[in-house]
Amino acid sequence: MREILGRRRRLRYRRKKGPLPLAAALTCAAEWGWPVLPGVGTKTAVGGSPKASGRSRGDRGRDCACPDPECVVPGAHPFDPGLLAATTDERMIRWWWTNRPTAPVVLATGGRAPCALSLPAVAAARALAVLDGMDMRLGPVVATPTRWSLLVAPYSLEQLGELLFVKDCVPSSLRFHGEGGYLVLPPSETGTGQARWERAPLPGSAAPWLPDVEAVVDALVEASASSAPDSGLYPPEAGEDSRLAY
Repeated sequence: MREILGRRRRLRYRRKKGPLPLAAALTCAAEWGWPVLPGVGTKTAVGGSPKASGRSRGDRGRDCACPDPECVVPGAHPFDPGLLAATTDERMIRWWWTNRPTAPVVLATGGRAPCALSLPAVAAARALAVLDGMDMRLGPVVATPTRWSLLVAPYSLEQLGELLFVKDCVPSSLRFHGEGGYLVLPPSETGTGQARWERAPLPGSAAPWLPDVEAVVDALVEASASSAPDSGLYPPEAGEDSRLAY
């Protein structure tokens, strides 16, 4: 009877939340070769009252399980283990999520793994419409309530710097998740809401196809520049690459 009840709970969780984080992490690591690790998560994910809407930036930060009371990416970043622990080893992944079944799935970007470019949600939706109008083939797109991230083929800092050097202006709302960065993946629950696939990887494919960064950066810069002026409303998201000076 206990086993049957357990199965029913897992089925209800899947219907409500989509794929379990462990299943998503294993797909990334074992099928796609993407190194992942568990994110820090939120305090409310482990217990306590449901998160209320309309919180201030500081309130959102307090939901994060990390020690920083002003965390700008609540629940959506590595902490313990650190980013360097990201792996494709199935045994390690199973151990992590067996101990922390609701932990967010965090992708370590760069190297052989995808990189990403992200925009505030409204500007990103506009950029996708522009790219669709150009019949541009896109890869997976991760969406959270605040930001959308377009996954692209791995790029180097030098390659990205050359692309941005010729731009008159690169708004700070456009973020780069490159080598040494990270990105939360579906179906992770974070302090700003649940991550989902706006454009999901094709089912049954070995590893999702990824466009080159050159193919999408122009449309993203234009969409970011035409969005609302930067005013601190969009705090930096997980994995932004702040080492670029432009």
